[in-house]
Amino acid sequence: MQNFTVSSDGFGAGADQTLERPFGHADPGELFAWAFATASWPGRTDPGGSRGIDDHLTRDFTHNIGAEIMGRNKFGPQRGPWPDLEWRGWWGDEPPFHTPVFVLTHHDRPSFTLGDTTFHFVGGEPAAILDRARQAAGGKDVRLGGGASVVRQFLDADLVDTLHVAVAPVTLGSGTRLWESPDELRDRFHLDVVPSPSGVVHHLFWRR
Repeated sequence: MQNFTVSSDGFGAGADQTLERPFGHADPGELFAWAFATASWPGRTDPGGSRGIDDHLTRDFTHNIGAEIMGRNKFGPQRGPWPDLEWRGWWGDEPPFHTPVFVLTHHDRPSFTLGDTTFHFVGGEPAAILDRARQAAGGKDVRLGGGASVVRQFLDADLVDTLHVAVAPVTLGSGTRLWESPDELRDRFHLDVVPSPSGVVHHLFWRR
């Protein structure tokens, strides 16, 4: 898992997600300010941007990634059976993933391709989904893209090797929570904590 950002009270997204507000009541401009400000942010349209650790981690986001697993709420706000197959995610015709993406859902939906990203809609146990993503990754790494509830599923199944969690100086109070404290993972992971001048604190975990 890379560049997964949570609030200072452990929420990866706010409450009340809608089509217009993918992160619910959370302001992504505040939550992800550390990444948006970097020179390597892929959406940057002007020269400049910050360097240092924030930029390094932003630039490393796509390194050696062959597939991604994400939860349905990261793909879109629809619930239950898919009511609108014409709507194909928040990213437009050129999604930023550039790999196969496996979207966790209990409801069937045909795969489709946008640009060089193919979305597959899958159900089942985390281990089986990870096996399928590994096959698609062709020897590269599989990124666990979130949201927080999906990350917890894979952590609880002991299927995560490394994590990078950026803790932003923002309090949300409610939403989808990753943790009460990063110390919850210390029994299984080594942890380095690296503050950044941007105000975000990077937590780098790797399996013991």
